[in-house]
Amino acid sequence: MSKRKPASFTPYFTQTDADQVRAAFLAAGHAEGYRSVTDLIEAAVMREVKRLQRKHNHGRKWEPVAPGTLRPGRRTLEEEKNRAR
Repeated sequence: MSKRKPASFTPYFTQTDADQVRAAFLAAGHAEGYRSVTDLIEAAVMREVKRLQRKHNHGRKWEPVAPGTLRPGRRTLEEEKNRAR
């Protein structure tokens, strides 16, 4: 987990995905060095962010985006139906 004071995000998972996150943490989290589910989620998200930086931003960090810029909350039902997997 980041050493700096954390900013707040609330990821939303389907019940099935949340069950798997908890199960993965309980089964392997300690062996992999995760102290909490938050540590696991943060590490996974940051791996994806770095992948996106490499692919879409020449490996560089993006300019920061201020809190309140993104739309809050979950996707609408229509967005969920059309979500590409």
